[in-house]
Amino acid sequence: MSSSKPIVIVGSIVQDCVSYTERFPNPGESVRGNDFKMGCGGKGANQGVQAAKLGASVTMIGRVGNDMFGDANINGLKKAGVNVKYIEKSDTAPTSVACITVDNKGENSIVVTLGANLELNVERVKKLEDVIAGAAMVLCQFEINEDTNYAAFELAHNHNVTTFYNAAPGKPGMDKEILKFTDILCTNENETEFLIGRQLSSIEDFKVASRELLQYGPKTIVVTLGAKGVLVTDKDNTELIEVPRVKAVDTTGAGDSFCGSLTYLITKYPDKTIAELSRIASKIASMSVQNHGTQSSYPTSEEVRGNGIEL
Repeated sequence: MSSSKPIVIVGSIVQDCVSYTERFPNPGESVRGNDFKMGCGGKGANQGVQAAKLGASVTMIGRVGNDMFGDANINGLKKAGVNVKYIEKSDTAPTSVACITVDNKGENSIVVTLGANLELNVERVKKLEDVIAGAAMVLCQFEINEDTNYAAFELAHNHNVTTFYNAAPGKPGMDKEILKFTDILCTNENETEFLIGRQLSSIEDFKVASRELLQYGPKTIVVTLGAKGVLVTDKDNTELIEVPRVKAVDTTGAGDSFCGSLTYLITKYPDKTIAELSRIASKIASMSVQNHGTQSSYPTSEEVRGNGIEL
């Protein structure tokens, strides 16, 4: 039986401002865009929206500015079915903004100003211990303060709640201390290199790195390798899963679609392996890249089933 408890996300909320152009500008150069869109984003919010669109009960713990972007993002989350009761508004920092450029190949380049996300602190998380204790899973990313993530996972660990850490967006010298409270770690190629502290060039390199990362605490390591697949490693097995080949229109938020889908699937199907569920999550994420935007591109459970994917 799947859990009736919510997935609790302690994470970021960001206003996306997206420009579409033929190619990225060089330093000092201006290029003309051919379209512009605004939408709700942020890794935490994105993952929550994807999980909710698939049918999960999702509660978001976050912080926005007391401004129009804050209101728009709270309304967007609410519309997707996310519980927004624990999202605070700040009078001292604006809602986070991401300025995104997408080229004609669907690749993106992003500058994020984190704003009110950085005010989501340890004290706030500790006040919401009961919310975390009542979760089916706690999901964090790397777009809020590390000590806030650490506190959330420590509380979850103390209450035997499963933790899922998407160490994104990564940076060199990432602290591995949080991994002792992490059950499932999901990274891309760059983030794996940042955590392991060396360059990785082959599938075998990533297999070795994944086995090393298991030693820091996680039960499962999930590495997304773009078109090369998804590598899932636990103490017994390492499996490389093929991902669907599709023509990408906009890859922004595809990793969040994958993580949101995977958390939902893990809580719904506790008896299935994470490798099996990663195969389904990658198919859902591949649907998202065929449309523009982040949250707006995420498929619902009906759309997923209509695409021949069993949920």
